[in-house]
Amino acid sequence: MGFFSKLFGGGKPVEAKTTEPVEYKGFLIYQESIAENGQYRIAGRITKEIEGELKEHRFIRSDVVGNEADANDLMLKKAQMFIDQMGDSIF
Repeated sequence: MGFFSKLFGGGKPVEAKTTEPVEYKGFLIYQESIAENGQYRIAGRITKEIEGELKEHRFIRSDVVGNEADANDLMLKKAQMFIDQMGDSIF
């Protein structure tokens, strides 16, 4: 039964983390790395209010690193570079 519980999402509930956003050039960057097999995948979202509507861009990178802090730091740098290159056209 343990195998099927893991396979279909049973077992311990996963606690959702609340992350404080980092403001960068009017955008809010949320660092939300994903734990995966003892490593952390670089992931997060970028939001910005445009004409009264909250726009959001989520991304998950193929990069994985050994700890959560490094994954979040790298995510922040990649998000800032993405904002510098794309601006509002992200959305």
